[in-house]
Amino acid sequence: MPAEVADWLIAQQAEKQMKTIFQLADEVGIEKDELIPYGYYMAKIDYQKLYSRIKNNPDGKYIVVTAITPTPFGEGKSTTTIGLTQGLGKRGKKVSCAIRQPSAGPLMNIKGSAAGGGFSQCIPRTEFSLGFTGDINAVMNAHNLAMVALTARMLHESNYSDEILNKKGLKRLDIDPKRVQIGWVIDFCAQALRKIVIGIGGKKDGIPMESRFDIATSSELMAILSLVKDLKDLRERIGRIVVAYSKSGNPITTEDLEVAGAMTAFMLPAINPNLIQTMEGQPVFVHAAPFANIAIGQSSIIADWIGVKLSEYHITESGFGADIGFEKFWNIKCRISGLKPDAAVLVATLRALKYHGADKDAPKIVSGNPIPEKYFERNLKWLEKGLENLFHHINIVKKAGLNPVVCLNKFYGDDNDELEFVKKACEEIGIPVAISEHYEKGGAGALELVDMVIDACRNKSSFKFLYDNNLPHISRIELIARQIYGADSIELSSEALEKLKNINSNPEFSQFSICMAKTHLSLSDNPELRGAPRGWQLFVRDILIFTGAKLIVPVAGEINLMPGTASNPNFRRIDVDLQTGKVIGI
Repeated sequence: MPAEVADWLIAQQAEKQMKTIFQLADEVGIEKDELIPYGYYMAKIDYQKLYSRIKNNPDGKYIVVTAITPTPFGEGKSTTTIGLTQGLGKRGKKVSCAIRQPSAGPLMNIKGSAAGGGFSQCIPRTEFSLGFTGDINAVMNAHNLAMVALTARMLHESNYSDEILNKKGLKRLDIDPKRVQIGWVIDFCAQALRKIVIGIGGKKDGIPMESRFDIATSSELMAILSLVKDLKDLRERIGRIVVAYSKSGNPITTEDLEVAGAMTAFMLPAINPNLIQTMEGQPVFVHAAPFANIAIGQSSIIADWIGVKLSEYHITESGFGADIGFEKFWNIKCRISGLKPDAAVLVATLRALKYHGADKDAPKIVSGNPIPEKYFERNLKWLEKGLENLFHHINIVKKAGLNPVVCLNKFYGDDNDELEFVKKACEEIGIPVAISEHYEKGGAGALELVDMVIDACRNKSSFKFLYDNNLPHISRIELIARQIYGADSIELSSEALEKLKNINSNPEFSQFSICMAKTHLSLSDNPELRGAPRGWQLFVRDILIFTGAKLIVPVAGEINLMPGTASNPNFRRIDVDLQTGKVIGI
């Protein structure tokens, strides 16, 4: 079958030879009573039951996959993660990987499924892409229940006296409608819902106020799902979420609203990771779905703990480029999990390198439009200039004490001379490079990459954090800006400075992690600045506090928690074959 055939057709062909979930679980070392089947080919894993049995197993090698600054279409980290997993399987290794669940927003918009591509995908593709086992729905229901509890409480406090409230067992919280911290969530890209007004009507219809919808994967609950260690941890974190402030400035939590327990009930199934398989039959753990530009961007700690205990090699993927996804993996996720990576894979493509090295008058790459032909034509000048971005990301990974293996993800039609040009440039600075053809050839196309990763894992890791968590928050922000993004300095808005002052006055926040929010399309806070910008200042316009996730989130540049749907979205091409009942076009 030609490589350019649609991914969904390749997946449907592979699904005819799928292992049952029971066979897959048995091969990976999961016992039948530790499995919660969702049909024949998908399952959840009873995490606490499984982990109590395997927690004393030795750890396998732990590998992280990251990338250079991507184009709006992504450069194939998920495809590389799955291709590398399949390739390690070809080498006879016991291997697993962990990826995030796809959000319906990007799926129906521009980026499509997070299942991988070509002959390096996870299956069953359609079920994985369309709702899966319901974890995102659990996040939506739990999050929106908090908004229901908040808005109902505001209405009742407006309509009832203190005496009546007391008779109902309620204490007046005196919630300030102008200081509500959260909105509603939905798992679509819906720009029309970014700013809304609710409570329009009469005395029984709510308090009129401005509100909003965010995309579901940006919910603090999704970040919490990535970071929790067990059910007790989940319950405690949910109870600490601040949803609003009182008129006197006191925080109002989900515990104050007496809704945290019910939210945890919705989230209860979601704490268990999901199990599916690659097209070549290796296990894939899927858990959590936060974006890296606005959240932590990692699959769960729980999934990685399971993976390293069951496998010789476990691969985990970080969202977007090394400046945001890998930085958060390195300084947040690894600090909490206690796991240290043995190797890192840095994904790059010719089109992204040319994008970062292109002349100012070069055609732009615009979401929803085809990539201009200029980026597929031979152009060593653009390529050489674009190497600055690759080298910057190499240095980010090296700051963590790791020497990355660069994976040149070969696309159909890529120029071999250009691929060799990039490979030689990296080898001259001592960085191993594999030209990987896993998209076209599956695991067999990733064997060069596999062998380099195995070699990298043989070297003792000197992994280290960028900063000590006892450093003041402002110092950590500045270190990330200078050392990771390449900024000369930082500037905080008056609003951000005031919030930072309040954060510093509360000892509870001293050990909270710094989770930067910025564009994924540039090393800087300006998505228009390509390559490796120099002579710029990071502007922090706001600072958010996620008390449940224990994250301090400096917001640099314009970050929107609700993406918009483009003019040529994927949903135009998705349909159902009425003869077979199969979904087509994902």
